[in-house]
Amino acid sequence: MNKALSYIGIAKKAGAIAVGETNSGAAIRSGKGRILVLASDASGNARRRAENFVFGTTVPLVVLPYTKEDLAGITGVSGCSMAVFTDVGLAAVFMAALAENEPSFAETAELMAKRNEKALMLKREAAAHARNRKKGKAVKAAAMGKRRKNI
Repeated sequence: MNKALSYIGIAKKAGAIAVGETNSGAAIRSGKGRILVLASDASGNARRRAENFVFGTTVPLVVLPYTKEDLAGITGVSGCSMAVFTDVGLAAVFMAALAENEPSFAETAELMAKRNEKALMLKREAAAHARNRKKGKAVKAAAMGKRRKNI
């Protein structure tokens, strides 16, 4: 089995992917969608709906080199033509795996890697902030002499 397809299965088990047209549209409208993937043999109507879902958002649309049968086999949903990753880390790893086999996905893989780095940085900052609020942050000793008021 292909490495990229296995990441779709992992995301399905983790609950980090919305499968199907209605679930994909709902995830993107709610702001949880990170990347929309579309099967290579999706109908014209499905392609148009996918383009409308991502219109006006920063969510990239990726047409996969896999068919609906491949996606249905890995997700367990028959007739599945599109899916949305809701976790930026899994989306970045999935795009990196696609870029290994097909260089045309390199730009999107790089974009998702940058978004993943930013998300990890924000997560670390939030954890540090929570830790500082709980335990208190070490403060330098005050300077001797007159103190100025903050203006």
